[in-house]
Amino acid sequence: MLPIIYHPDYSYPFETRHRFPMEKFSLLQNLIKREGIATAANSFRPGRAKLKLLEAAHCPDYLQRFYSGTLTQKELRRLGLPWSEGLLRRSLLAPVGTLLTGQLALKFGIACHLAGGTHHAHYDFGSGFCVINDLAVAAINLQRSGLTKRILIFDCDVHQGDGTAAILSGFTDIFTCSLHCEKNFPARKAQSDLDVPLPKGMTDYQYLETVKKTFVHLLDRLKPDLVFFDAGVDVYSADPLGLLDISYEGLVEREYAVLAECKARGIPVATVIGGGYDDDRAALVDRHALVVRAAHKLWA
Repeated sequence: MLPIIYHPDYSYPFETRHRFPMEKFSLLQNLIKREGIATAANSFRPGRAKLKLLEAAHCPDYLQRFYSGTLTQKELRRLGLPWSEGLLRRSLLAPVGTLLTGQLALKFGIACHLAGGTHHAHYDFGSGFCVINDLAVAAINLQRSGLTKRILIFDCDVHQGDGTAAILSGFTDIFTCSLHCEKNFPARKAQSDLDVPLPKGMTDYQYLETVKKTFVHLLDRLKPDLVFFDAGVDVYSADPLGLLDISYEGLVEREYAVLAECKARGIPVATVIGGGYDDDRAALVDRHALVVRAAHKLWA
């Protein structure tokens, strides 16, 4: 079975002219339902996080102020999203969604979250459209639960996973790897366990060789119990926030290569969708669906 994790509150009424495509989550779920990949039998819905769960990765004071809607205007500008009850709901659901995705991946070998990858959220502040760092929350809580010992976070979003790197810097058995465009947000990079900065305009061949070699090297070296794969599609050539030149076919090959390597080695893998900002929403969700389609092809 291919578990699909989603909640209807991931998308809520939101300013359509805003750069962040809040509706993409519901559009993605509708797409893979139409394709027969998501059904009643394999769909899972997360519950709302208690603050204690989030405090594994975040400052209690920051969480309380976000929860109560009392973040400063400076903090909200850094976050890039207006506070609302809708944002609060989705921000308390999505980290549990990624945690649930990890748990189901350990059980079934694969699980796909139709959200997640909010890797710019730091311990005590939000940034870059990211309120809570779902990857850090999930990894820490999974490790503490005893379900897994060594976790690899393989982040292929075009932007560096700076918040994930900073939060998890002291966790020796959670390894962070970020392959990102070197001349892109954030301006001030954090230090992942392994950073692979990519030059602007990089095309398919070099990119795919780098992704594959890096991933195989890490699996050989770390032998993780679980991989979190951030399959950001903002590496795509036409993404307005990307600066790389990766084709649709290159994305297809990346998703399949990463998941096939995990399956061949028997390593459970949990996917999150990461970034993607195309104003053509149908094209955007089609690209986000590629990782789910690859999982379906390999496991279903």
